[in-house]
Amino acid sequence: MEAKLMNTALKQANFQIPEDLLNELRATVGKGELSKFVSHALKRELQRLRQQTAINETFGIWKSEEHPELAKGINDFVRTLRKSTRGKRTNATNHR
Repeated sequence: MEAKLMNTALKQANFQIPEDLLNELRATVGKGELSKFVSHALKRELQRLRQQTAINETFGIWKSEEHPELAKGINDFVRTLRKSTRGKRTNATNHR
């Protein structure tokens, strides 16, 4: 069975879930909205898993010794950046 919803081709998927979960789903979600609800939940969970994978793969990649400018903390670094560009921004806005 194939249908179109919001310019997305839909395919039927058959899978099993615990009966109590199905009963709660049916009691919570309106009739005819089960597929939409499950699709939305799956999409959110897949996004969460992708984010977790990215976090796990990049954990520890930041090396403090490669960024000595941040030794005093990010706030000090940003303050220094803002001070160094303050005059440049003022001049640029005067020339508009």
